Amino acid sequence: MKFSEQWLREWVNPNIGSQELMDQITMAGLEVDGFEAVAGEFSGVVVGEVISVAPHPDADKLRVCQVSNGEQTVQVVCGAPNVRDGLKVPFAEVGAVLPGNFKIKKAKLRGQPSEGMLCSESELGLSDNHDGLMELPEDAPVGQPAADYLKLNDITIDVDLTPNRSDCLSIKGLAREVGVLNSLVTNAPSIPPVEAVHSEVPDIRVEAPEGCPRYLGRVLRNVNLQAETPLWMQEKLRRSGIRSIDAAVDVTNYVMLELGQPMHAFDRDEIKGGIVVRMAGSGEKLVLLDGQEVELTPETLVIADHEKPVAIAGVMGGEHSGVSEKTRDLVLESAYFDPITLAGKARQYGLHTDASHRFERGVDYELARDAMERATGLLMAIVGGEPGEIVEVASKDHLPKARVIDLREQRLADVLGLRIDRTTVEEILSRLGLHIDKLLKDGWRISVPSFRPDISIEEDLIEEVGRIFGYNNLPVTEPTGSLGLRAREEAVRPLSAVRNFFVAQGYQEAVTYSFVDPKVQQLVDPEREGIALANPISSDLSVMRTTLWSGLLKTVGYNQNRQQPRIRLFETGLRFVQDADGISQQPMLAGVVVGNQNPENWVNGRRTTDFFDVKGELESLFRLLGIEVGFIASQHPALHPGQTAELLRDGEHVGWLGALHPQVQKNLELNGTILMFELFLNSIVAGYVPNFKDISKFPEVRRDLAIIIGSDVAFAQVEHVARKHAGEHLTALRVFDVYEGESLGEGNRSLALSLFWQHPERTLNEDEVHSLFNGVIDALKEELGATLRS
Repeated sequence: MKFSEQWLREWVNPNIGSQELMDQITMAGLEVDGFEAVAGEFSGVVVGEVISVAPHPDADKLRVCQVSNGEQTVQVVCGAPNVRDGLKVPFAEVGAVLPGNFKIKKAKLRGQPSEGMLCSESELGLSDNHDGLMELPEDAPVGQPAADYLKLNDITIDVDLTPNRSDCLSIKGLAREVGVLNSLVTNAPSIPPVEAVHSEVPDIRVEAPEGCPRYLGRVLRNVNLQAETPLWMQEKLRRSGIRSIDAAVDVTNYVMLELGQPMHAFDRDEIKGGIVVRMAGSGEKLVLLDGQEVELTPETLVIADHEKPVAIAGVMGGEHSGVSEKTRDLVLESAYFDPITLAGKARQYGLHTDASHRFERGVDYELARDAMERATGLLMAIVGGEPGEIVEVASKDHLPKARVIDLREQRLADVLGLRIDRTTVEEILSRLGLHIDKLLKDGWRISVPSFRPDISIEEDLIEEVGRIFGYNNLPVTEPTGSLGLRAREEAVRPLSAVRNFFVAQGYQEAVTYSFVDPKVQQLVDPEREGIALANPISSDLSVMRTTLWSGLLKTVGYNQNRQQPRIRLFETGLRFVQDADGISQQPMLAGVVVGNQNPENWVNGRRTTDFFDVKGELESLFRLLGIEVGFIASQHPALHPGQTAELLRDGEHVGWLGALHPQVQKNLELNGTILMFELFLNSIVAGYVPNFKDISKFPEVRRDLAIIIGSDVAFAQVEHVARKHAGEHLTALRVFDVYEGESLGEGNRSLALSLFWQHPERTLNEDEVHSLFNGVIDALKEELGATLRS
């Protein structure tokens, strides 16, 4: 919220400077986002009066004016369309300096001398309006410095309020806070009831009391909306970031900024029959004040007459019922709308208004009548008019209930770490507008006022006391506590061990969104349908991920677009899968590798990482975890048909490894060979408990053999058969040569193996080793069709 410092000081004026005031507001939890001067820096500009205006003899669009500064009359050539006799206007005299260091000198314009310049708002840095001269009131004192008359020694302060502090979305609320912080009483304006002078009242029906528990209306007849909004009100609106439109709109905006109650004014002649507060009908349409036509949904609360909707409740009025210069009779609206009913409705229609901003956060449900009286009084002072009685329709069952909360003195001391004197606590609570109903033995019973919807539990009251007492005045203490050690299953490796392993391999850990682009997810996991979000941040973050690859591949594209050729990323996190029991959240480990295997330098060549490099890294991880995982050639819709492996542990699927499918890679516009893996974390972190085993003192026996076998037979099958028939004392099996050539025949290859045996208690004899070795050869021949290579 933006507000004028001068306006705030009209309500409460602590004896502190602007910077100290802003610091004080920030430390109270209302963060000051920034501030700026209300006008550009200028000098030599006074209130001038146009004595006479004559046509320029040599230019149709220029006028020769005689302008008085209170002491003398000088000639000024002006081209503004609204210059006229008797106009009071900011007058930059010769020697004046305007914003941008623009100096005013004597000049000749098309042959006519000009001594000074009549100024528009933009030329003084007040706004972007340069359509004509800035018109000052008729009673503006000629010759007075314009900056003094307009009270431009002021700043606009922008406060970034958290959604729970809707009570500070007004000068009244901010003044209350500053008054509490400085132990000052606020100078609130008097709001006397306006006496009705005619009997006409609006016909009001509330058909949706759960969305609108309170609605007030009043008819104001015979207004003159051609009357101009006073300059003081225009300036307060401008300094709060609101443009002046007409007197009726300006007054409702002013009351909203001053008291915090959004209001609306209808043209009575456009209201057919009366006002009905209801939910919109299916297919109903409304042209809003900004000219946009919207189709209303049945969940939208509307203000309607007996024929059609005339406004979206709490958001924006309709165009046809809005006030104009021809309006003679007004219907003023002041209401309390349920924040839950209005939540998200403005955004649904692509809108965000000052009214919706306040109603969605919660407006004081007891404020509507005071706001109506205040607006009526201001309108009568500006545009005249004859007020009628206020009609109020309220549903007590749907209005917020008064809240009574007990605050315990000991609990207050425990949370703040300081025991505050009871008198000080009571003074703080009273200044905040919190009524102490009863003094309890161990604390206070407190009634929460209607303007504080954010206070609902004891901790809220403790926060208020600590906030006003001053966070800087609270002691700095270190929390202490005793914790019992939880037993951890020794066979389960901690997630930190997995992370440390990949970091040691040169990977960077990534953390991507759980929300992903449905188009990307469809490419990498077409067999599963993502869970759609009801209220997504954006269209490319609209479904929950079923695989971590979606976010990692997007990260690869981001890095490649920034000329990063070597990418090694891993991520741990949840995937979300719809199953028979609902939504299953499964912990996953995934990684992606692109580019060279090693960083480029004088000793490392430019060798691109291949499938077996990543396979080897995963095998190293599995050895660290103490588990055995097999790699079986398989197919996956997102992976290359010839470079895909399914990972199995004890026959159970635990993940995938492979290169990204070329078509998927093309669709994602990624470069290079992209290798990926994804594993179920819970399936791999449980290994075995390490235990000591004596080192054998007896010699190890080695036997080598070379076999010719079909190229389609995986080494894992060869290893499985060999280990099954090699006996319990086999300690290692290694491949030391792989050969393919014409001499072996098409579809064959040669594998050279080394087998190692060692007995823990004695020396193996030749016959034992020979028997085991021959058993392996025979098994390879029978089960896999292998032959010994001569």
